Amino acid sequence: EGIASFVKALNENKTAIHDEPIYFRVEDESLNLVCEIAIQYNETYNETLLSFANNINTIEGGTHVSGFKTALTRSLNSYARQNSILKPNNSPPTGDDLREGMAAIVSVKVSEPQFEGQTKTKLGNSEVESFANSSIGNQLSTWLEEHPADARKICMKGIMAAQAREAARRARELTRRKGALDSGGLPGKLYDCISKD
Repeated sequence: EGIASFVKALNENKTAIHDEPIYFRVEDESLNLVCEIAIQYNETYNETLLSFANNINTIEGGTHVSGFKTALTRSLNSYARQNSILKPNNSPPTGDDLREGMAAIVSVKVSEPQFEGQTKTKLGNSEVESFANSSIGNQLSTWLEEHPADARKICMKGIMAAQAREAARRARELTRRKGALDSGGLPGKLYDCISKD
């Protein structure tokens, strides 16, 4: 089953949030491009994202990966807003929040690939980014509508990650502020006010 079973293998010893991987293949004959995506979320907190261009492992990513990330973030956030999973006054989760616990493979076939650098580890074709962004966005939005229970779980995982990140940031700020106030008042010639009254 190609990259779909590859994603299952990546999640082998982990608890998957949804049973079957999200998989789609989009082809554009005018651009001579093929894009394949397989995604499966698990209950861990790390992101596993592998990318390939013409079966070459693009370790540094490239335009196909940035197109995928943009489409994923946009699709999940708009789905969460439309279905009231995300409250209107809450700020939407970032891409990093939404990719937490995700195992995904992005594979593209390009007729004339342009790699950046000598090691061919980063794809540089600009048309691949827009193609990946639009095609993945459309397919993912359709999948989310067809699988509301799984879509809700995925969106909630991203929202929880955003809340955890925000709580950690607040805790860091509180610790820093406390440290600045405890250091024995103000530095140099400035002293705290002392009232005799």
